[in-house]
Amino acid sequence: MARARSVIAAAVLSLILSSCGNNTEAMNEIAESYVRLVLALGVHDRDYVDAYYGPEALRAEVESQGLSLTQILRGAGTLLDRLGEISVNDEEDMLAVRHRHLTRQVQALGARVQIVAGRQLQFDDESYALYDAVAPTHSEDHFRSLAADLEDALPGRGTVSARYERFRRGFVIPPERLDTVFTAAIDACRERTVAHLELPEGESFTVEYVSDKSWSGYNWYQGGFASLIQVNTDLPIYIDRAIDLACHEGYPGHHVYNMLLERHLVVDRGWVEFSVHPLFSPQSLIAEGSAEHGIKIAFPGNERLEFERAVLFPLAGLDPDRADEYYRVQELVERLDYAGNEAARQYLNGEMNADEAAQWLGTYALMSPAQAQQRIRFMDQYRSYVINYNLGQDIVAGYVEALAGDDSERAWAEFGKLLSSPRLPSELIQ
Repeated sequence: MARARSVIAAAVLSLILSSCGNNTEAMNEIAESYVRLVLALGVHDRDYVDAYYGPEALRAEVESQGLSLTQILRGAGTLLDRLGEISVNDEEDMLAVRHRHLTRQVQALGARVQIVAGRQLQFDDESYALYDAVAPTHSEDHFRSLAADLEDALPGRGTVSARYERFRRGFVIPPERLDTVFTAAIDACRERTVAHLELPEGESFTVEYVSDKSWSGYNWYQGGFASLIQVNTDLPIYIDRAIDLACHEGYPGHHVYNMLLERHLVVDRGWVEFSVHPLFSPQSLIAEGSAEHGIKIAFPGNERLEFERAVLFPLAGLDPDRADEYYRVQELVERLDYAGNEAARQYLNGEMNADEAAQWLGTYALMSPAQAQQRIRFMDQYRSYVINYNLGQDIVAGYVEALAGDDSERAWAEFGKLLSSPRLPSELIQ
């Protein structure tokens, strides 16, 4: 009887291992098909493929096939059917994590195909379909009240937005000093990051200064642990943007996020779906949210103010004695961050025209006319993507803080785990 039980146990174990192997093989096949569909959609939608570092022969093959939007959508449906046939038991098992992530990415792919084909979605429906999240809605009275809090903080007369614009003019980085300031910011962000996270050997990035873009900065990940970071110089660059861009685009933001995914998931595990980053997908909310929260991870508490006052203000030729004043105002302005989301929601839902949205951005997001016009261009090009910055930051911050509390070392550890794993926005909400 004991021998019979042993034989049965061995047979069950064999079936389990066989099932796991079959599931892994099936997932690998689905992942490769997914990469092909992403690249195929990129032919129709030039903004869709944010990064790809798989075989160039595969990209060339896909582009030569010239799949139609209908064929791509049908292919996404087939992949979802195949994913539905794979059973995963342990929800925390990496196969299950991979399965959930890939399923949601394919769903977002299908939604983007329909949008490119002309389907109009309401702002919140679109953001959920693409990014697995919906931003909170705030009334105009909410932003009016927050803007009123700046009345006493800003000198001079006129509207709050006009006074804020005049105030900020004293904190512009002169163009001839921009690279010096930005390089110092990058060095500081990297130094703080490598003290807590192990980065791949030989990692690097190149910085370019560009113009005529709808965004202020962009990281183009090249694969092989290298990035191209572009900084848009169309508009004045204020002193706080040096750390913002250095952390967000570089360390511990996009550059680190992409490197860790490549090392841990593509190189170590062979998960080819992470060799491509579709911009309009749940992955982008994690990418943008972690890049935004990475600023506070790298410079907790007053450390940013102290560093900028001691290093960046002098390098920019600005008065360090005004650093405290500048960041007191910035802290109040940050509370208006969701005003940009509300402008995008109403503009893209057809409740505002472009001029009305620009006026809202000036009044409640305190943007200059030129900044507001640049943001309208961004909304036209990227639509509901705007939620990925502030909502993404709030989701990532809530997740990390729930695990780490006030322990900065634990915060770095949990942050590093998040950057190295395929998590969905909805899974991070506590």
